[in-house]
Amino acid sequence: MNKVILIGNLANDVELRTTQNGKFVAQFRLAVQRKFANQQGKREADFINIIAWDKLGETCAKYLAKGRKAAIVGSLQTRDYTAQDGSKRYVTEVVAAEVEFVDTKPQATNEQSAIAHHPQTAPDAQDEQDVPDDELPF
Repeated sequence: MNKVILIGNLANDVELRTTQNGKFVAQFRLAVQRKFANQQGKREADFINIIAWDKLGETCAKYLAKGRKAAIVGSLQTRDYTAQDGSKRYVTEVVAAEVEFVDTKPQATNEQSAIAHHPQTAPDAQDEQDVPDDELPF
């Protein structure tokens, strides 16, 4: 079984591209705060690469932006490629199957909120503690 559930804040705006086959692919990084504080008393965050394909990717690009809170359900994927310098590079990312926009944009309408939940709702976001804005690294 390969299932990942994450709740965090977008560390960057969503980048939407089109593949050579005409499919949409959206990429962004999600800052997910760790459960425990480090030795200095600060809670660190992990920055997870997220990929969303097709209609889900389009929806993410349309409604998500840096700093917005989102819940992601998907699967973990690793891949490798050869860099321009000839070295082999490895990438680990989450391929999103479901994305729920946890916070709401001030100007969001009920129609936008309904569109944002593709294809199903993610787990209850109340289980995750909020990250104070002054502790986010962006």
